[in-house]
Amino acid sequence: MTDDTIIRMELTEVAIPFKEEVRAVMAGSENGLGMAIAAEESWLGGDFVICRLVSRSGETGTGEAFVWLPESGVSPRQIVQSIESDMAAYVLGESAFNTNRIAVRLERNIARNEIAKGLIDSACFELKARLLGRPVADLLGGAETQRLRLAALIPLLDDTEAMVGLARHWQEQGCRTFRIKLGAGISRDAGIMRAMREALGPEARLRVDYNQAYSAFDAVAAIEAILPFGIELIEQPCKAANFLAFAEVQKRVPVPLMAHEGCFSLEELHQLHALGGIGAVGINGERPGGITAAVKAIHFAEQNDYGVVIHNQPSGIGAAWQVHLAAAFHSSLRYEMELFGHVMLEDDLLKTPLVYKDGHVLLPEGPGWGVEIDPAALEKYAVRPATIIE
Repeated sequence: MTDDTIIRMELTEVAIPFKEEVRAVMAGSENGLGMAIAAEESWLGGDFVICRLVSRSGETGTGEAFVWLPESGVSPRQIVQSIESDMAAYVLGESAFNTNRIAVRLERNIARNEIAKGLIDSACFELKARLLGRPVADLLGGAETQRLRLAALIPLLDDTEAMVGLARHWQEQGCRTFRIKLGAGISRDAGIMRAMREALGPEARLRVDYNQAYSAFDAVAAIEAILPFGIELIEQPCKAANFLAFAEVQKRVPVPLMAHEGCFSLEELHQLHALGGIGAVGINGERPGGITAAVKAIHFAEQNDYGVVIHNQPSGIGAAWQVHLAAAFHSSLRYEMELFGHVMLEDDLLKTPLVYKDGHVLLPEGPGWGVEIDPAALEKYAVRPATIIE
């Protein structure tokens, strides 16, 4: 075995609560979720798996998966068990530089499980970047920018004025793009967007997220009701599995649709495209799963003239993942990225946090992701001892 051979995997399940002020805001929504998704339990924090790969030389690479059962359909425990029982055999003993080979072997031998596969892939990318002493962005062609604009996330609350107040706060912090949660009914949605446009002005970029709130026909009516307020993007108006509904809506509205809950793999992305169901591609560490798949999704978007939205509410490693990817493919995205974990979570698990300033995030310097896990924070928020596979 050579120095870049992967000899050890460490998998830690983590639960990080939301900040108290975020919980208070969430309590201002009817279901305690701040969105129209039909889950029955309040959303109180983020559930994660942290994967650490160790090479024979002692170098390490870290990945993160952020999951929520109503969307991902898989828990941290299930991810760890799947990797331990089924996937580790295709990773241990491989060179960290064989990311394509590892991805192909996992795909051939294990169906689906894109989140777990992507977690391993992302950790591999950091490991090989650290072995080279280079940032991950350099492995993706190099960073096009060191400073990325951020979109703000506005939850769906019972009080429209409170939603507008949050948007204005983020506008004052330098944000010019806003992802606004809707799905409270066509009339209420229109009232929210009217208030947003009046408060934020004509230059603000508004995108909306329905979280599967509507049937195809109601979605068309809901979108038509907000078109006068200038919308750049519509996220997940219909049920996640109903690709035909997506296609029907996209044919009838002039704004690009983007799937989120309904697109966890490259195959699903291709199917939505073939049906004419999307006009933009959404990407994060879990969708379509890791750096290798994300790069393929971006190239697919480029070939089909789609914009790309990189967005989620990850902790620190996942945030750095998004920043490196967005920096490397900045000119291909078209849409400003959204990164809100640092706002929502009470800890990012990092020794030194990313730098957020004036509505932007800075690309961290240094090899790999340019950040490091704080062992004390990881221990504090771990649900159980790490699973070690050698």
